[in-house]
Amino acid sequence: MRRVVGRLDGVAERRRGGLLDWRYHGRLVARQLDSGHVVIRASFETRDFLVHSFPDTFSVPPRFAKHMMVVAGLAGNADAIEDAVIGAWEMQSRKAARSEDPGEQAPSP
Repeated sequence: MRRVVGRLDGVAERRRGGLLDWRYHGRLVARQLDSGHVVIRASFETRDFLVHSFPDTFSVPPRFAKHMMVVAGLAGNADAIEDAVIGAWEMQSRKAARSEDPGEQAPSP
């Protein structure tokens, strides 16, 4: 994870309660759940694709069912996990770019 996330511009690594998390300008990209699992930000469509395509790697425990997140088992498909993390970074960086674009904000009353 650290190798992959370390290549992504703007992503900061922090440790909270002994577990790592990675954020792009404060927006969650991925967070360590325990020594063998991370939760990764993903659209619902991407999450469904990952779970169906790589069921031995990705899952959605009940506590994440309503959230745009997917859990990855680090012993699973490393390439799929890398792609999911890069996708999370891309999603968060697009959101940040839209929020910084004055043309995307609602007009003042």
